[in-house]
Amino acid sequence: MTSFTPATRDLQFVLHDLLSVETSQIDGFEDLDRETVEAILTEAGKLATEVLAPLNQIGDQQGCRLENGVVYTPEGFKDAYDKLCEGGWTGLDMDPEYGGQGMPYAVHTAVGEMHCAANMALNMYSGLTHGAASTIHAHGTDEQKQTWLPKMISGEWGGTMNLTEPHCGTDLGLMRTKAEPQDDGSYRITGQKIFISAGEHDLTENIVHLVLAKAPGGGKGTKGVSLFIVPKFLVNEDGSLGARNGVSVGSIEHKMGIHGNATCVMNYDGAQGWLLGELHRGMPAMFTMMNEARLGVGLQGYAQAALAHEQAASYARDRLQGRAATGAENPEGPADPLIVHPDIRRMLMDQKSFVEGARALTLWGAFQLDRAHRAGDKDAEALVSLLTPVIKGFLTDKGFDMAVSAQQIYGGHGYIEEWGMSQIVRDARIAMIYEGANGIQALDLVGRKLALNGGKQVMEFFALVQAACDDLARDESLAPMGEALGAALKRLQAASGYFAEQGMKAPNDALSGATDYMHLFGHVALGLMWAQMARAAHDALAADTPDRDFYAAKLATARYYMARQLPATSMHAARIRAGGETVMALPAEAF
Repeated sequence: MTSFTPATRDLQFVLHDLLSVETSQIDGFEDLDRETVEAILTEAGKLATEVLAPLNQIGDQQGCRLENGVVYTPEGFKDAYDKLCEGGWTGLDMDPEYGGQGMPYAVHTAVGEMHCAANMALNMYSGLTHGAASTIHAHGTDEQKQTWLPKMISGEWGGTMNLTEPHCGTDLGLMRTKAEPQDDGSYRITGQKIFISAGEHDLTENIVHLVLAKAPGGGKGTKGVSLFIVPKFLVNEDGSLGARNGVSVGSIEHKMGIHGNATCVMNYDGAQGWLLGELHRGMPAMFTMMNEARLGVGLQGYAQAALAHEQAASYARDRLQGRAATGAENPEGPADPLIVHPDIRRMLMDQKSFVEGARALTLWGAFQLDRAHRAGDKDAEALVSLLTPVIKGFLTDKGFDMAVSAQQIYGGHGYIEEWGMSQIVRDARIAMIYEGANGIQALDLVGRKLALNGGKQVMEFFALVQAACDDLARDESLAPMGEALGAALKRLQAASGYFAEQGMKAPNDALSGATDYMHLFGHVALGLMWAQMARAAHDALAADTPDRDFYAAKLATARYYMARQLPATSMHAARIRAGGETVMALPAEAF
């Protein structure tokens, strides 16, 4: 595998040219000038390149091992994790009151892409802790925040989320884990959780598990579920670690990918825990972590595609194979490089246009969260809530497709482990499954998000896209892109109307098209990003920017996406209109 190179320049383009972070007038953004952001991204990229990336293949080959109740991570992971902590990267955007640096979430997201692309399995340890700490910060008491947050933010303690059980995954109302109240105000947690990422490891001295369980007095289904803080080690009043709690790892899963992250079966045998948030209101509290995690998983999807694209582009430039159809381009050599062939170019352009569009959409989503949390912008919060299943579902579906496409460029070498492409494909695959399988994301989009607030958010999104189309129409050279996006928008609007009409009277018709709708929505969302990036690149070129090659490539890639990817919206629209009759026609025994 060739060396990893962070997309520092493109991240800067999105943050400054597209999002204009330094002039956004949001609290905490005033210091995000180009020099400061460049310094942050450069240091984060250096860590990714020099520390994290060299361990990626090692983590895949060695995996984690369980010995006498202790999980040992791959060679070098502990030292690399310590460097993350020493640099303050684990608390980059966290509350300064508890030791964080208070940077915007958008900056945290940009850094997260680099670290995830360099080593997804290792990045997950700090990512899960970040989500758990955010949940405690949002729902914990002052005492809980003081007890748990400083050492989670510093990275001294890890964090997890415990939802899934052997007999229930998505349907959490079926869970059996129990929480029995104690006289001292704590609870005793008993049950088993599975598929717990980073459930046990040797990177931190304590692990703070957030566990969903049923306490007495709750209703049926998820209404009876509460959320609890259950540490691996109890904490004394002075903050030191006390006795081992009644939580242990039963086994670690042998998985298709992300071998360097310990996916554990966790056993709770009367473990002491403390209620987080309101009793019997565990699901809303846990969704603080899950919504953040879903954006993070969307990032994983395109970050792995970015890594795969970088490797494939480098290979295509170097590998000699055949001659260009229009005549030899390497006449002194025995053959031309792969990159001269149109079908190789097609795959590389598919990857490039997806990755750069997905990067923009994810950072745009993070920016909306900053608007919501730092400026109290409720509309921004609602808009990113609408797009969360799209970011998670569409970006991971397409991210996996792009990783496979990059693997294809290698031919047989892509199937050989030493080249590293197999690992990227295997690692990318999980992102389509965890944090809510992508079919669930599609159902959430169609069944819940579209109708929220009477459809206000989706109408606002449509207005954003239309404004971008109108903007492109002002310039003759950009107008064809605006026309392509406008046609895709009409298909999305028509599909939305179809769901509104069919949702109640023929739910199978609507739900049979849910995944197609999520992809239709995703293509339009990336089209919106490309419209805005095309405008930014066009204006930079018109202003005679010295970085002309970068902006010219950006404009050419925008044209490619509009011409070659947006037409997929026609296929998705046709499938949606076909309804559910053919989908539901066969009896179960016919499969």
